[in-house]
Amino acid sequence: MADTTTSALNWASVENGKVKTTTSKKSDESNNGTMGYDQFLTLLCAEMQYQDPLEPTSNTEYVAQLATFSQLEAMLGMQDTQKNEMANNLVGKYVILKVSDETTGKTSYVDGKVDYVMYQEDGSQMLSVNNKLYSIDTLDTVADSAYYEAIGYAKTITNMLDQLPDIENITTKFSGAIGEIRKVYDGMTDYQKRFVSEDDLAKLKKYEQKIKDLGKDAADDKKTDDTKTDTDTKTDDTKTDTDTKTDDTKTDDSKTENGSGQKSDETTGA
Repeated sequence: MADTTTSALNWASVENGKVKTTTSKKSDESNNGTMGYDQFLTLLCAEMQYQDPLEPTSNTEYVAQLATFSQLEAMLGMQDTQKNEMANNLVGKYVILKVSDETTGKTSYVDGKVDYVMYQEDGSQMLSVNNKLYSIDTLDTVADSAYYEAIGYAKTITNMLDQLPDIENITTKFSGAIGEIRKVYDGMTDYQKRFVSEDDLAKLKKYEQKIKDLGKDAADDKKTDDTKTDTDTKTDDTKTDTDTKTDDTKTDDSKTENGSGQKSDETTGA
């Protein structure tokens, strides 16, 4: 204790009746602007040295000041410990970070799983999310895996819908992609479906109705073509039957003429 007090006195100096403390650059970097035991003892020793001799401070007051400072430092140390424990507990959790762009000042949100926590020299913590480091002070929300999975499904449906063209340009070749979106949605739980926006769901229904209408039009066209083909076939068959009957009639007439002629010849010969 005596060595520390002596060292503190050596650091303290008085200029124009005011206490001035001098510390090394390395000490300033390690303290990070917070008062530690060394700085407190420097001020305490300077107070003892330059106190009013007519109204000196009692030893009890000095001890009380030291005890108060010790309690304050212990509380600050406990806060740092709790903050470190909180950062460690975030590993593996899904979080949402509120990040501000240093250039534009625009605020955006980043979500993902915390891979690890990195502790800086100044005592601050950095969270690794999506292979990038963010200050723990940007933490906005901590989510469980069910919530994060639901958000992921909702984003997947949004991205799949964004890849489709406008409703006016939809053709039957997109029926497979639209069917895949419906398959993803139907495979979600009721809790996950709550995170799908109403706009996306309405958009999906419009695409499905468009494909249904295109399929109906194609079926009607095919039915028309089949009816036309049957009519043409029946017409051809009728024409063929008519031609066949005409040929048969001509053949019968020829036979009649040949028979009459032969009979006349026989009569004449007789």
